[in-house]
Amino acid sequence: QVQLVESGGGLVQAGGSLRLSCAASGDTMSISSLGWYRQAPGEARELVASITSAGSIYYKDSVKGRFTISRNNDKSSVYLQMNSLSPEDTAVYSCSAEYPSGLGPPRYYWGQGTQVTVSS
Repeated sequence: QVQLVESGGGLVQAGGSLRLSCAASGDTMSISSLGWYRQAPGEARELVASITSAGSIYYKDSVKGRFTISRNNDKSSVYLQMNSLSPEDTAVYSCSAEYPSGLGPPRYYWGQGTQVTVSS
């Protein structure tokens, strides 16, 4: 299992930047993927970006070219650099760790989330 703690959220004006960090402790070597999700009020949680243990990266279409996900080699930290922020990016951002479960579905662990608010 893993414990995840996010930091770096806050209030920023449109066009500004923020860098989110997530510190993972516990069994980080078994993590198959690290990701950043966000949830705006009244909306479903959505995957923003993810990076696998092999380094494959996914971005939600609306953040491509603006957000960059990265991690360190031992998977104890994952980051989300967010540039050119817009009010539509306002949400609670949470990092997640995915673990494989053999023949079953993968297991996910979540941090507590950090608020990102973009003012117009």
